Amino acid sequence: MLEMFTIAELTKLFNALPGAVAQGLIWGIMAIGVYITYRVLDIADLTVDGSLGTGGAVCIMLMLTGHNVWVSMLGALLAGMLAGMVTGILHTFMGIPAILSGILTQLGLYSVNLKIMGKANQAINVDKFNLLVSLRFIRGVPVYKNTILLVAVIVVILIAILYWFFGTELGCSLRATGCNDRMARAQGINTGFNRVLGLMLSNGLVAFSGALLSQYQGFADVNMGRGAIVIGLAAVIIGEALFGKIFHNFALKLVSVALGSIVYYLVYQAVIWRGIDTDLLKILSAVVVAIFLAIPYWKSRYFTKPSKKGGNK
Repeated sequence: MLEMFTIAELTKLFNALPGAVAQGLIWGIMAIGVYITYRVLDIADLTVDGSLGTGGAVCIMLMLTGHNVWVSMLGALLAGMLAGMVTGILHTFMGIPAILSGILTQLGLYSVNLKIMGKANQAINVDKFNLLVSLRFIRGVPVYKNTILLVAVIVVILIAILYWFFGTELGCSLRATGCNDRMARAQGINTGFNRVLGLMLSNGLVAFSGALLSQYQGFADVNMGRGAIVIGLAAVIIGEALFGKIFHNFALKLVSVALGSIVYYLVYQAVIWRGIDTDLLKILSAVVVAIFLAIPYWKSRYFTKPSKKGGNK
């Protein structure tokens, strides 16, 4: 009886894995947006908790009013870029610290998202609308409609575009801004503009991810982005921890972030499968992120031998 129960549970886990991979890829796009602000610009941007929901709300409402899925997703992307621009203006033009600017924009987006949808959530029926991705498109569908394949292709295209962009003069100046702000200004780079641009790019990707997520789950909710920054940071840190030593190219670093998101959701699914109280999942995620963020500090403080000053006598 125990053996049958174990086989049944393993089958349940195995059946849930494709969905976890699909979700991981969708959230991976959001994590790439977080990577741009957190690693490239060196800004902790909390706007993402609001802009993810904005992307989902705009996409669903445009589709409900008869717009094409691609037009709806473009609208979500532009709405996210607008949210990032607000955060950037608060930070650069008004002199508000980046983290507080993100909190203010995130707070305002809650009301914006409510106004966009007209209520706390809006559902969309996969049978009535031509959705790009859906939970139903995981199994038993033609290859060209498979959610995992479609999102994987989208991720590859986005990474290719970002790799090209950050290799341009503007992209290099944006990276220089995050690397050394004072040196960048000394070279004549408009660091304020670059911060705004980076925040727009980041939140555009986050909103685009929200558009895919709302289609995948079949609804947009005003709270769907809550805790998104923790998931994004977890994906970035897990990706760096697992693939950092072998992925040195910028494009491969973005790939590692997407893979980190997949790993996060596979672990998330395994935790649910083991029967751990789902009310504790958020705090477990926070603890994991805190530990991985602390590892470099612990390593440099407690496990690195102090260098000897002066020459040997």
